[in-house]
Amino acid sequence: MMGTDRHAFVVVANRLPVDRIDGAWEASPGGLVSAVAPVVREQAGAWVGWANTHDDSLEPFDFDGMSLVPVSLSHDEHQQYYEGFCNATLWPLHHDLIVAPQYHRSWWRAYREVNARFAQAAVEAAETGATVWVHDYHLQLVPAMIRAQRPDIRIGYFCHIPFPPVEQMAQLPWRDEILRGLLGADVIGLQREADAAKARQAMQKVLGMDPEELRGRVGSYPISIDVDEIRAAAESPAVQEMARCFRRDLGDPATLMIGVDRLDYSKGILHRLWSFEELIDDGRLDARGTCLAQIAVPSREGVRAYQDLRDEVEHTVGRINGRFSTLGRDVIHYSHHSYSTEEAVALYLAADVLLVTSLRDGMNLVAKEFATARRGRGGALVLSEFAGAAEELDQAIVVNPHDRAALKAAIHHATMLSEDEARRRMDAMADTVAAFDVRRWAQAFLHDLRDPASAAALSPSDW
Repeated sequence: MMGTDRHAFVVVANRLPVDRIDGAWEASPGGLVSAVAPVVREQAGAWVGWANTHDDSLEPFDFDGMSLVPVSLSHDEHQQYYEGFCNATLWPLHHDLIVAPQYHRSWWRAYREVNARFAQAAVEAAETGATVWVHDYHLQLVPAMIRAQRPDIRIGYFCHIPFPPVEQMAQLPWRDEILRGLLGADVIGLQREADAAKARQAMQKVLGMDPEELRGRVGSYPISIDVDEIRAAAESPAVQEMARCFRRDLGDPATLMIGVDRLDYSKGILHRLWSFEELIDDGRLDARGTCLAQIAVPSREGVRAYQDLRDEVEHTVGRINGRFSTLGRDVIHYSHHSYSTEEAVALYLAADVLLVTSLRDGMNLVAKEFATARRGRGGALVLSEFAGAAEELDQAIVVNPHDRAALKAAIHHATMLSEDEARRRMDAMADTVAAFDVRRWAQAFLHDLRDPASAAALSPSDW
């Protein structure tokens, strides 16, 4: 890229903010896109990412006021870099070792090579003195790779998932390279202060970094949602009618509980299914008047641990329905496919209770969306204390999902709230979310990144 192809603001993420549908590009759903795309448009910036196609050499193209810069990946590279190192090594390492991370040198080589390709695309897209914002665990080597070629630009890095304790990070054979990769950034952002403290501790203990220098460069920036988009959907007559149809199709139960998650072992889906079953056994939930609708969005289907989880979830749902369903009416309705924003909001409006039972979660934006959609409508949110959202949504029924008795008590409590208390709690949570929406999150991070006094860049010799 040369001349007018260079930009003052460049975002680097694993995926471009578009999907190709029936031969045409359409905006992708998701929190990162709604958070960052408006900033890219406002500044006529560029977005570097994979186009979700294999072996294609796509040229940069414009979309909705953004310059999109595709990075090509072969099928083999995608398997080793993404399904392998990203999601069978790094993901479990960052999520409390719920499943054992796998360490393969071939995956590491693929990760390093793909990160170098992303970094080179960013270098070529950035004009002199540009701001480059790198996102998530897929690209942890990119900041230092960019810095090695372009000392003139400001580099930010944001990690959307939890950061592991130093004892877990130390297991990674390539821990030094990963941490040095992050330290190429001027500002390193994480979801919670606890995560930022773990990152600082790892850099101190593994690399011998100065704690005071890190304190000003590694901080917490809890991500949020597009409040206006969720509110608009909740007030849409079409979405409200969709909500009525959902509830009617589910048998119009006295109490409708929902779970809306990616199908991931970190989400605690089995824990909520087991607790739901035991509550019916205990007589605290009436199988004739209670329904659980579990939405499990497909995720990383090429990874064996996810295939095994899907099998176990579907077996568990079938077993519980076999015990408690009546002719023409299941107690659990299970769906394994993606939903649009409008469909998700319709589910929120249809439900009485949302169950968020994450065993480890960076934030959990579903909880924030639910509270926003249900402002003025009541309802209850059961929220894992291990989701980042629990630090902000203190009016939720916060619970340790590993404690089966406590989880059952929390779910039962959610069904017993008075209308006044439910509305008071929900409105307080919705106001908390509205006070710091996704645009304010982006503005806060970029303000600190663009202010040279907020964090001093390391020289290459310090890496």
